[in-house]
Amino acid sequence: MTTLEQTDKKTVKVVVLGDIGRSPRMQYHALSLASCGFMVNLIGYVETTPLTEIQENTNITITQLHPLKIDRVPKIVKYFAKALWQTISLFMTLLITGKCDYLLCQNPPAIPTLPVCRFYCLVTRTRFIIDWHNYAHTIMALSIGNKHPLLKVATYIEKYFGQSSDSNICVTYAMKTDLLENWNIAAMVLYDKPPRIFKPITLEDKHKWFLKLGQEYEVFNANEKCNETSRQSTAFTEEVDNSIRFKLNRPALLFSSTSWTEDEDFTILMDALQVYETTYNLTNKLPELICVITGKGPMKEHYQNEIKARNWQHVKVVTPWLEAADYPTMVASADLGVCLHTSSSGLDLPMKVVDMFGTGLPVFACEFKCIDELVQNGENGYIFKTSDELSKLIVLWFDEFPRNVSQNRVAERMRKNLYKFQETRWEDNWNLRAKKLFE
Repeated sequence: MTTLEQTDKKTVKVVVLGDIGRSPRMQYHALSLASCGFMVNLIGYVETTPLTEIQENTNITITQLHPLKIDRVPKIVKYFAKALWQTISLFMTLLITGKCDYLLCQNPPAIPTLPVCRFYCLVTRTRFIIDWHNYAHTIMALSIGNKHPLLKVATYIEKYFGQSSDSNICVTYAMKTDLLENWNIAAMVLYDKPPRIFKPITLEDKHKWFLKLGQEYEVFNANEKCNETSRQSTAFTEEVDNSIRFKLNRPALLFSSTSWTEDEDFTILMDALQVYETTYNLTNKLPELICVITGKGPMKEHYQNEIKARNWQHVKVVTPWLEAADYPTMVASADLGVCLHTSSSGLDLPMKVVDMFGTGLPVFACEFKCIDELVQNGENGYIFKTSDELSKLIVLWFDEFPRNVSQNRVAERMRKNLYKFQETRWEDNWNLRAKKLFE
């Protein structure tokens, strides 16, 4: 753990009781605060590498928390031991790293984050700000059920300490309304917006990326041998006479990012891809389909085994873990994005769709309560409810790809509709809405 140096600049502690590298919104908060001249102490677990901009920023210090690793004990014992360890380690870390002017914490998780941060702020007279990404109690309900006594206790703790904050930020207007009506918490909406690293890229950049991917995944390599006019070739692109062009017989590239958890039913996409495979065999109108599914999570290995068991011939699935610097390039190189996020509360929005929109990628998104705050059906993507609906949308999207003129017009219209979304980036939106909370 690192103690912040004494400085005349104001200090903000940004607390993530989770993996910093997989908490993009909190990393963006840290970068925005640092760009405004604050000294930022980013506190959390470091399981994956944070953004390069975070590591290189002289105004940002990362203080690493260390998880408690215990096995072969009952689940309830493990839960309480973990909560006790997190309580002690987080509070001691907050004390050791010195005083600050503001503390911004991510919720969920609520326990022990909210009680510990609130107590620290009370003792040190620090302004306490919560960024509500979702509700912790609705996530807990997925695993223990809605009637479990522990859920009532957790809900009360989240509500009580949520009400004790000085300021609140949330991710949707639906959540803003819910917080106010049910818990009497006034929150400011700060929509997720893509940072400038998520942007459309050139065909040349896509070609270089496919060549790089081909070194690890055979499906990205050209099936045919390179001839004299094509010195470099991938499954999608080729270099002819010193210029890059798409192949007319190229496969389609579908991209999805998942947390491999219960609130994202990956079976929906699996079943839709099975329909695509069957439809391919019945018609001559669909391209080969390559699916890139990124992310980490507890159910990843389970679904990887299921994919292998399907033994698809015309649908190929790769599940890489991408470095933060490569992720935007992968998103920008796809032909279509799919989002399976449904939200335990129905009140948050998937940042993965925000990132896809930042690159101009149309998205098919699973329907839930407030998804229409981000995805407008038929304008910048489509909303589906079932695997049957998703399979029909995918088959229609890639019908006679890439030669289908009318479908290409639909895709181009959606990309144009996303231009307006791309005009406002995280940095601009944060300065307009969130900056005033730290003044």
